[in-house]
Amino acid sequence: MIKVAIVGGTGYTGVELLRLLINHPQVQIQTITSRTEAGKNVTDLFPNLRGYLDLKFTKPENLTANDIVFFATPNGIAMQNTPSLLADGVKVIDLAADFRIKDVTIWEKWYGMTHNCPDLLEEAVYGLPELNRAKIAQAHLVANPGCYPTAVLLGFLPLIEAGIIDLDDLIADVKSGVSGAGRKANISTLMSEAGESFKAYNVAGHRHWPEICQNLNIIAGKQVDLTFVPHLLPMIRGIEATLYSKTLRSITEIQDIFVQHYQNEIFVDVLPLNSYPETRNVRGANTCQLAIHQSNNRLVILSVIDNLVKGAAGQAIQNMNIMSGLPENTGLTNVALTP
Repeated sequence: MIKVAIVGGTGYTGVELLRLLINHPQVQIQTITSRTEAGKNVTDLFPNLRGYLDLKFTKPENLTANDIVFFATPNGIAMQNTPSLLADGVKVIDLAADFRIKDVTIWEKWYGMTHNCPDLLEEAVYGLPELNRAKIAQAHLVANPGCYPTAVLLGFLPLIEAGIIDLDDLIADVKSGVSGAGRKANISTLMSEAGESFKAYNVAGHRHWPEICQNLNIIAGKQVDLTFVPHLLPMIRGIEATLYSKTLRSITEIQDIFVQHYQNEIFVDVLPLNSYPETRNVRGANTCQLAIHQSNNRLVILSVIDNLVKGAAGQAIQNMNIMSGLPENTGLTNVALTP
């Protein structure tokens, strides 16, 4: 059995890890931490787990008794604890952004703090299995991708690897449910503020933009030009990314490229040509659905994920499975929730 700890068990990604891991046949959840809820039963805070889990929240101490530690914490926490855990032979999967960006100067610019262990940035493996599966299998430190980057990268990946789109004119128009903002008091995500409304935000620059660009640049082997605009939707879960690019290839040829590229990927579902994926198709599941369209001279890729699953906790478990030599879908075979 894989002994795991979840640091930061009271946020949305933390409880989503719990929901998925309690049914994982090869995992023993040993520790769930919370500085504010230490000593309380986990099921007092999350009654949906009654009958499945009998643990109390603890303070983030004595983590070295675990094989893998998940950090479902705000940015800046994992980097304080990761060096000592790695030194003790514990593997780390960080669901925040502490190890996603390789250039420490860029990281510190976008996250507004000094990095605690910049020497680990190069060692950390970016945990998008469809891109870095072989590296993840050998990794001790995995930087779980952001939710926006997951949807965008999976949509652009086959096109860039095939070298058939204009890298100087990429557009990602992306919408997210309010759970992407985290489980905290925030006026802008209150139901009376976000409900029956729709808005763009951080148009001049979002923290996920350098993360997306870094990986697009790596895939392309050169610098790409990406316009990325995030939006807030009046729903709880889900991300829909509408991606635009220019290509001289036919739409049927593009469809074939996507089908072939993802034919062995169990968590990427390429829909028939001109389909319209919906966020509800993947709610609660570790799946990305993709569909190909064409509008005048532009190629349009539609990409949907559940931001808390393939965009966070589910992808983290997929990475854990790869790191542990297990089939990738172990503990992740649940069907999406409909309606």
